[in-house]
Amino acid sequence: MAKKNVLILGGGMIVHDQILPSLYHLQRMGEIGKISVCARHTTPLKSLQESPTIKEAFPEQVFEPFPPLDTPEDKYYPELYKEAIKTLSPRQCVFIALPDHLHYPAIMEALDHEQHVICVKPLVQTYKQLVEIEKIAKEKRLFIGVEYHKRFDIRSLLARKNYQKGLFGEFVIGEAKMIEPYYYRHSNFQNWFTCDISDPFTYVGCHYVDLVAFITGLKPVSVSVVGIKKAFPNGNVGYLWSHGRVTYENGGILSVINGLGYPDIGGGSNQQGLELYFENEDSTATLRHDDQFRGVSYSIKEELTEPKKKFYTINTDYFRLVPWNGPGLRPVGYGYTSIEELMRCVERIDSVDDRQKQLEEIERIDNLGIIATPKNSFYNELINEAGRLSIEQKGRVYSVNYNAEFPTVYPD
Repeated sequence: MAKKNVLILGGGMIVHDQILPSLYHLQRMGEIGKISVCARHTTPLKSLQESPTIKEAFPEQVFEPFPPLDTPEDKYYPELYKEAIKTLSPRQCVFIALPDHLHYPAIMEALDHEQHVICVKPLVQTYKQLVEIEKIAKEKRLFIGVEYHKRFDIRSLLARKNYQKGLFGEFVIGEAKMIEPYYYRHSNFQNWFTCDISDPFTYVGCHYVDLVAFITGLKPVSVSVVGIKKAFPNGNVGYLWSHGRVTYENGGILSVINGLGYPDIGGGSNQQGLELYFENEDSTATLRHDDQFRGVSYSIKEELTEPKKKFYTINTDYFRLVPWNGPGLRPVGYGYTSIEELMRCVERIDSVDDRQKQLEEIERIDNLGIIATPKNSFYNELINEAGRLSIEQKGRVYSVNYNAEFPTVYPD
């Protein structure tokens, strides 16, 4: 079987830090074919192609750029992704790494041209969009995978296994936190992360809402989100801080604190973690994941980091490029494992030509529940949709009716 060609839509931070290096390594190992990257203009493409980090790790590898790198940087092509998708033969893979509100049209375009899809989280912004995507993908026997990489953190997989074994008991209350760095405010975030489009709860809080469901098997049923508005450097206003309270179907409650404001001079690249409490017949139990401090810290040369730091706590588990018995450097960590597993799903589905067997493989992936798909993680779209309504109404509680023929979100 010919190796899958992959088209990445988007050229931002997550493409540089995780997606492109992961795909380059899979290409180097002979698991995928040609890699293309499409952006609205050449500035991010040149940054990727000229990145010292990527060049050091993958000295011989390049991607095909859309538009070509010699295109003037002030020329913008917002619809170019449609032309890029058309260059792919059927049943290749489109990897979507665009701002949240652009996922849906890009996914629909990819499906219309018979392409498998991998998408950064959250998949789309409404449950209705998710249902439409799932229906079309199933009819065409195409894979839709959502890159919730925290699922592949070993501590998350162990927690899932141990919860299912009954080692903890029943989830009753917990707290999650993810504060992204302040410098995000100076990035492309300030051009799209506005109050009318997104907020910290739905953008990064969704990681932990999904993770609690992944560990416990409990669906979230209601949410209240309060946001704090601040101006970006360019004057655009966004919710730069948020607090969400999520209730799960057993009555368990998760508090979720998010923001774009971890100090640039702080030790880590962000602040994140999860702590859950459980009830048993005559005891309690707890699970605590300190996802910021992984037991490694450096005192370093300030001028070698951006933003500049003298002390750094290193997340060795998410994604790192390390020496190996081969050229350049290789990626390790759950950020890489997630993409590796998603690409292997695409490969396994098309390893047979039989229509029924392809559908059976998609169903197997759905039912196993390790990879996030529209069928097994639809609760994320529902609770995100409820969260957006809640934050716009200053914390009003919105609930999800899973018992309806078409699950709906409604105000309490």
